[in-house]
Amino acid sequence: MSLEEDIKKLIIKSLELEDISVDDIEDEAPLFNEGLGLDSIDALELGMALKKKYNLTLSSDKDENSEYFYSVKTLADYIRGQGIE
Repeated sequence: MSLEEDIKKLIIKSLELEDISVDDIEDEAPLFNEGLGLDSIDALELGMALKKKYNLTLSSDKDENSEYFYSVKTLADYIRGQGIE
């Protein structure tokens, strides 16, 4: 399983998106607003799930985190950049 697929499963499970499948989430589609439609509470829950699963350290810089959380691809790139896979 690819890291991107693993992240999609984590998004679905941690946010309880029962009506969405892994195939419904595109790697480069935005996770927030017009894309998957997640909001700031979803971002917090997803951030906690990512920290727990990948032992990530997220920045306290909101703009920086917005870049990482833009899409599944940007999250996967960030995780790989932390030396985790």
